[in-house]
This record gives sequence, structure tokens and C-alpha cells, in this order.
Amino acid sequence: MKVNIMIIDATFWVAVSFIIFFGILIYLKIPQKINQILNKLISEIKNEIDESEKLRTEAKTLLNNAQNKLNTAQSINREILEQAKKDSDNLIIELNDKFHKFSEIKKSSAENKISQMKEAAIKEIKDASIKIAVDSVKKVIITSVDKSKLDNLFHKNLNETKEELKKINS
Repeated sequence: MKVNIMIIDATFWVAVSFIIFFGILIYLKIPQKINQILNKLISEIKNEIDESEKLRTEAKTLLNNAQNKLNTAQSINREILEQAKKDSDNLIIELNDKFHKFSEIKKSSAENKISQMKEAAIKEIKDASIKIAVDSVKKVIITSVDKSKLDNLFHKNLNETKEELKKINS
């Protein structure tokens, strides 16, 4: 029996101390407290996960909204640029047309002025030639007393003047 007491003795005391240790833990409700602490931590972690999921969903919604606004802004920007290009093209065409019309008006006005100046110059030439003819006839009349010569010269100069006037009028 002595052998039995030794085996029981060391093993027995380890087993007894083990049981006493677990008994104290259970008596002091340590596993329940640990379980409560763990449940509280699990609950906090779940709350944080739920909150982060909500934040992720909100962030995704905000990102989608921002992307939609960006797409809309880009679309509007493209439309504005296209409209501005069309407007500038139309303005260039309109200004080009106005320029050509204005240059045609200026050209026509210049041609009219040139025509008027030409007519005025022809009239001045006619008037001057008539004046010269009349002056020459007067000189001939003054210098020559012979009436027959005077009549011949007058008719000759008159015919020449008529011929010159016909040439100029043609």
C-alpha cells in the first residue's frame, strides 16, 4: 500500500489542486465574466463592422453621386464647347458674308464715283473744247474782216466742233 499512496499522493494532489482551482474559478464566476467580456467585445466589433458597412455604403452612394455629377458636368461641358464652336463658325461665316457685302458696296460706290468723275471730266473737256472753239472763232472774226472768209472759217470750225462733240459723245 505504500506504493499506492505515493502514486496517489503526487497525482492525487495535482488532481485535487486542479479541481480546487476550477472550483474557485467557477465559484468566483470567472468563466461567466470572461464570457460577458468576450460577448461585449463581440458586440462592439459587430457594431463597428455594421457602422463601417453603413459608412462604406454611404461612401459608395456619395461616390456614385459624385461620379454622376462629374459625368453630367462633362456632358454639359462637351455640349457647351460644341455650341461655342457652332456659334463661332456661324459668326465667322456671318462676318465673312458681311465683309464681302461691304466690300461689294464699297466697290460699287467706287465704280459709281469713278463713272461720275469720268462723266464730269468728259463734260469739262466738252466745255473747254467749246470754249476754245468759240474763242478761236472770235479771234478769227476779230483778225479777219473779210466776210466770206469769215463765213467759211465759221462753218469749217462749226463743223469741226460738231464732229469733235459727236466723237466725244459716242
